[in-house]
Amino acid sequence: MIARWQFGITTVYHFWMVPLTLGLGLLVAVLQTAWLRTGNEAWLRAAKFWGKLYLINFIMGVATGIVQEFQFGMAWSEYSRYVGDVFGAPLAMEALLAFFLESTFLGLWIFGWDRLNRRLHLGVLWAAVIGSWISAYFIIVANSWMQHPVGVELVDGRPVMTDVWAVMTNSTALAAYGHTLAGAVAVGAAFLLGISWHHLWRRRTDGIDSVDGSGRVIVGRADDVPGRDETDHTVWYRSLRIGAGFAVFAFAAVALTGDIQAKLMYEQQPMKMASAEAACHDGTEFSVLTVGNLNSNDCADVTPVIEIPGILSFLAKGDFTTEVPGVNSLIPEYEESYGTHLPEGELYGERSGAPVDYQPSMFVTYWGFRLMIGFGVLAAAAAAFALVVTRKGTVPCSAFLSRLALWGIAAPFVANSAGWIFTEMGRQPFVVAPNPDPSGIDGVFLYTAAAVSPTVSPGELLFSLISLTLVYGALMVVELRLILKYARGGVVSAMPELARPARGGRAGLVEGSAGEADDSDVLSFAY
Repeated sequence: MIARWQFGITTVYHFWMVPLTLGLGLLVAVLQTAWLRTGNEAWLRAAKFWGKLYLINFIMGVATGIVQEFQFGMAWSEYSRYVGDVFGAPLAMEALLAFFLESTFLGLWIFGWDRLNRRLHLGVLWAAVIGSWISAYFIIVANSWMQHPVGVELVDGRPVMTDVWAVMTNSTALAAYGHTLAGAVAVGAAFLLGISWHHLWRRRTDGIDSVDGSGRVIVGRADDVPGRDETDHTVWYRSLRIGAGFAVFAFAAVALTGDIQAKLMYEQQPMKMASAEAACHDGTEFSVLTVGNLNSNDCADVTPVIEIPGILSFLAKGDFTTEVPGVNSLIPEYEESYGTHLPEGELYGERSGAPVDYQPSMFVTYWGFRLMIGFGVLAAAAAAFALVVTRKGTVPCSAFLSRLALWGIAAPFVANSAGWIFTEMGRQPFVVAPNPDPSGIDGVFLYTAAAVSPTVSPGELLFSLISLTLVYGALMVVELRLILKYARGGVVSAMPELARPARGGRAGLVEGSAGEADDSDVLSFAY
């Protein structure tokens, strides 16, 4: 349990950076592409501002992600020994191909302003973004094999890869990849929307922008404040509209890919989905709300309050009439297929021969599934609302809505995190879940209880859990402080040259000055 908490905490910490990197990188590339095509300074300012926040997040993502690799050998050596022949291949591809591609081209983008040809400079950014998306695919492939093992045969008790194409095109991986990328774009889009809304609201409350009788914006400028001119308004307004538009599109893609993924889960891990629905008995009803002691995992302790007939069947089978097996029906099937007790042996120690509970935590899976859907729908509705209320060129002069827009950035983060926790916790008691397909590979599964390093003591695991949690917590504070500092600073925080007097005496963009460094800016190396 301590080992699971250790890996779970560090993974969730790291995963807060991952979707923002994947989603925001795409949007920065779109903004710089618009600048190249139009030459409009507003697009350049937007690309540089959001690009700086993207870099802060990327650096923290790398710092927190490296630890994951070490944990496989430190706390989960038996797991690594069991899956190494399969799991090592996509991880090696991720490091040698995708991550090197991503980091190399990102470095060229960071130092290439005013040094590389504009088209080439944009190309290296797109290469970095594509590299990050390829990197994500290899990680998803590795994780999906744990959810649905394919392309192997069992040799001396270990799965050995026999078909790399089957592993790389695992149906679980393809569905999860689309779902993950759509969720990442939703995170990046909400990030643009919330921060842009705040800056437009500040321009309203500071009296720079106003509205006429029809509600249309009258754009102003503050000559005494660097960078807060007409172009500044364009930066935030375009960023907000792009963020809201991408958010609506992304959440539609999340719903579509999520439906595909749910149907696969019912085929490949029926117990996970039955537990997520608190579906104790066979039926077609989807539980909108179930009350009782979900922590007990006892169906006698839970009572459905609101159910919609047919929806569970649609999620699982695509129709409204097919009965979906519940927990009480699935447990005997699992026990018949995989046994009722843990095997005897040194891997299990004092747990050898202990009864196996094939039902994952109903509380975690039930509420994790609903948090994922609920916060996703909430964020989609907020994006659609933003598109409607900003159609006349600015945001309402409401402090409440501004705060709501900023807090709304968290909604897709919560949805993504809840989805991953549901996916991983719902696989228990397996760390490698069996493939129930009749044509699947017999015996390719691993109980979590057998995966922990046998020579690592509980005290050592507890020490590493506390230490890593504290270190990761400190890193999170650093990231949030940097993000807040540069987000509050606006475009000038990414382009300090806007604050320097231009030729003619007014602060503005000086031709050829984009590469000049500001010694007071700790991230000046990036530009």
